[in-house]
Amino acid sequence: MNLLSIQSHVAYGHVGNSAAVFPLQRMGVEVWPIHTVQFSNHTGYGQWQGRVFDAGLIREVVGGIDQHGVLGECDGVLSGYIGGADIGAAILDAAATVKQANPSAKYCCDPVIGDVGRGVYVREGIPEFLRDKAVPAADVITPNQFELAFLTGRECDSLATVCDAVRAVHELGPRVCLVTSLRTEETPEDSIDLMVSDGESRFLLRTPRLELVVNGAGDAIAALFFAHYLREGKIDVALSKSASAIFGVLAKTAEAGAPEMLLVTAQQEIVEPSQTFAAEAI
Repeated sequence: MNLLSIQSHVAYGHVGNSAAVFPLQRMGVEVWPIHTVQFSNHTGYGQWQGRVFDAGLIREVVGGIDQHGVLGECDGVLSGYIGGADIGAAILDAAATVKQANPSAKYCCDPVIGDVGRGVYVREGIPEFLRDKAVPAADVITPNQFELAFLTGRECDSLATVCDAVRAVHELGPRVCLVTSLRTEETPEDSIDLMVSDGESRFLLRTPRLELVVNGAGDAIAALFFAHYLREGKIDVALSKSASAIFGVLAKTAEAGAPEMLLVTAQQEIVEPSQTFAAEAI
């Protein structure tokens, strides 16, 4: 399997492509990464250096790959944090180019907008671009609870309202919607949920809530879910495998008290999770 991953990148730590590429490679996926930014570290540290790349660079790199005649071998395009609408447009063009070369290829959009407790943390205009342009073009989206509410304009505080919002997502275009970092009225205090739907079936997966704060877990699970979905063709299997893998990595990270995900140290969890969580039909 070959995936084109267009995301941010940091030298230290694991977010964007630095959270997605290695886990995908560890499960046997060939990844073609294109970086939208190259920073020293995640901006959440308060201080960082580096630069944001422009849309022209993304188009150039995709064009260079296309010159080799290999885009027909690309099985999917994955995108995450978008620094500007121009970059978003270049990503959508890249997905369209890949699909033209390989009509069976899929586009997975992780619509990074914000989070519960933090609100919107991307630049002005990005949330609207994702809602109006990127999400309708995607086959798979992986919003968190906050992002699902923004994209659909609906409350997402109970399982019923989340299900309603997911149905609204399908009406926008995506066939598959994975909701991460989900805590509803029905979620126990010591747990966290994930939900996935393909418009016909819905599944819920619950894991213990770990006491840690790290960046990039959403980027990693989006990548793994997309790859497992393309490989297996079943949303429940993809959810179980990806969630179990990331929980294993995060559990070892919490045990070590590390400030960043221990993707390398805990890499066996990516392919052989210590604990398997099943996705239950709802």
